[in-house]
Amino acid sequence: MAETDYWITRRAVLEGGAATCLLVASGLPVGAQDAVATMAAERVTTPISRIPMRFRINATEHALELDPRTTLLDALRNNLGLTGSKKGCDHGQCGACTVLVNGRRINSCLSLAAQHEDDEITTIEGLADGEKLHPVQAAFVAHDGFQCGYCTPGQICSAVGMLDEVRAGWPSHASMDVTSGPAALTEAEIRERMSGNLCRCAAYPNIVAAVRDAAEEV
Repeated sequence: MAETDYWITRRAVLEGGAATCLLVASGLPVGAQDAVATMAAERVTTPISRIPMRFRINATEHALELDPRTTLLDALRNNLGLTGSKKGCDHGQCGACTVLVNGRRINSCLSLAAQHEDDEITTIEGLADGEKLHPVQAAFVAHDGFQCGYCTPGQICSAVGMLDEVRAGWPSHASMDVTSGPAALTEAEIRERMSGNLCRCAAYPNIVAAVRDAAEEV
């Protein structure tokens, strides 16, 4: 018998004691209590059903069978080995998991993988053209827009999506005029538009400079 068969935790002892007290208090005959205890002790397992899904990620087709509850972030990291997208807060508050879906930036930790069949998904691994960095990646390197680097993949994906939003004329809360088309990419605009991506090292001045320079290249 394996060693783990004898393993018991403090929680299990407490739970077992509580269950015994409830059975005694129930007033059931001893035989009935034993039957209930035996049933409770049997491990109840629920099979996890998986469904086939197909994805197009970084211009490559992928076929997976996933628990329908799997988030896009977990599918990327755990099932496809694309670990560039980082799991930070896992609550959509830090932006470390930002990826592009059909060109728009999203927090992949808040989105189910099953929602994105047939979508065009781009992660940080898919931005460069071979050995040639994407202009936003190159600008982050040139301006030292990272310190620990944990948030950097999300920052870069977010910046790529944000620059497309500016070109499309989408206003932000910092835009003085929401009707005049593409906003001037001021520091206030960049900071507001990138506010969903947090940098715990506070490399914000360098990030803003990198985004401003990259805007002239893309």
